[in-house]
Amino acid sequence: MTLLKLQRGFNLVEVLIALIIMSVGMLGIAGLYVQSLQAGRTSMFRHNAITLAGDVADRIRANPMGGAAYTNTGLDGGCIAGIKNCTAGEMARHDVLLWEQQAAATLPNGRVVITHFDTETPPEFSIVVQWEEPGETPQYEIRIPVMEM
Repeated sequence: MTLLKLQRGFNLVEVLIALIIMSVGMLGIAGLYVQSLQAGRTSMFRHNAITLAGDVADRIRANPMGGAAYTNTGLDGGCIAGIKNCTAGEMARHDVLLWEQQAAATLPNGRVVITHFDTETPPEFSIVVQWEEPGETPQYEIRIPVMEM
């Protein structure tokens, strides 16, 4: 009878082993949660970059006479709200200013780099949207041909 009484319940060692196993499992779950948050954030930044690059491409196609002015820094020339009639180059620089503001607002250290290849037929633009994430500097690039009128 005394042997049966000694074998009731859990030993302290068994309880400690169960706690260690549960702790390792919980740490694994926490690691997966952090990784899913990072992946969601990266996905949001990529979506913003693709949307911004599409906006850049659409504006360049809408103003094909802007040409090389799209490679300059942005400038607010009062082209919006009917303040004045802008040239194609002034409108291009205003577009660049808007993109710089959008990149800064939606991407961490976001920037837009536009390269004009006018030696090709038809002329092409390379649009690169870059941002910073921990440990890397991802980018999204597209090239679009633009027929100058």
